[in-house]
Amino acid sequence: MLKYFNFIKVIFVLLLTISLYAFSSFQSNLKSVSSVNIDFIGEKNLYISKSSIDKLLIQNNDYIECLEKDIIDLNELEERISSHEMIQNAEVYLTVKGGIMVDVEQRKPLARVISNPSYYLDENGKKMPLSIEHSARVLLVHGQVDQNNLDIIFEMVNTIQNDSFLKLYITDIFIDSENKISMSLRDCDFKVLVGDLNHLKQKIINFKAFYQIAKKENTLKKYKKVNLKFDKQVIGVK
Repeated sequence: MLKYFNFIKVIFVLLLTISLYAFSSFQSNLKSVSSVNIDFIGEKNLYISKSSIDKLLIQNNDYIECLEKDIIDLNELEERISSHEMIQNAEVYLTVKGGIMVDVEQRKPLARVISNPSYYLDENGKKMPLSIEHSARVLLVHGQVDQNNLDIIFEMVNTIQNDSFLKLYITDIFIDSENKISMSLRDCDFKVLVGDLNHLKQKIINFKAFYQIAKKENTLKKYKKVNLKFDKQVIGVK
C-alpha cells in the first residue's frame, strides 16, 4: 500500500512541477520584451547603422519592445532585416532574460565600380550600393562596366583579393569596350596590361617575377607600360 502511495505522490509532484512551469512560461510570454540588443558579426566597419536596423524591428506597425513575446514572429523579423540591401544575413532570437537579440552579418564589398551611380561589388559578385555610414577602402574599377562583363571584373577582383602580393599593390582596374583589363599599382606609374583572362594565373606569375627583378635592379620607375597579354613573356616599355 505504501508503495502505491509513494508512486502517487511522485506523480502528483511531477504534475505540480509541470503545471507551475507551464504557468510560469505562460505568464512570461504575456510580458513585453525586456530589451533589444543589436550585434554586428565580423566586419567592424558599419555600412548600416544600428538605428537603421532598429527601425526594421516593427511588427504590425508596432515596435517589438512594445509587444508580448508570444506574438512576436522572429522569422518574419529575420527575413525583413536580411532583405536589406546592406545585409548578408540576420538572426533574431529571444534571450533567457526575455530580451531580443539581433545578430547581423553585413555584405562585404570587394571593389568599387566608378560609374553614375557608383556601387560596390560584394564577395558574391553582386552589386551593392554605397553607404552613407562608411566608405570602404577597396579596389577601384573604371571603364566600360555593364551587366554583361561583371563576371569578368569579379574574376579579376577575386584573383587580386586572394593574392597577398596583388592585394597589397594593385589599386585600380580598368576595362575597355573589348573587355580587356589593365591595372594600376600603388607604387608605380606604369599601367599593367592584362588583356583577357585567358592564362591569368600564368600572367600573374610572370608579372611577379618581372616586378621583383625590376625592383632589385631599381628600374621600376623607368617603365611606362608593362604588357602581360602574352602568357609566355612580359613586355616592358620604357
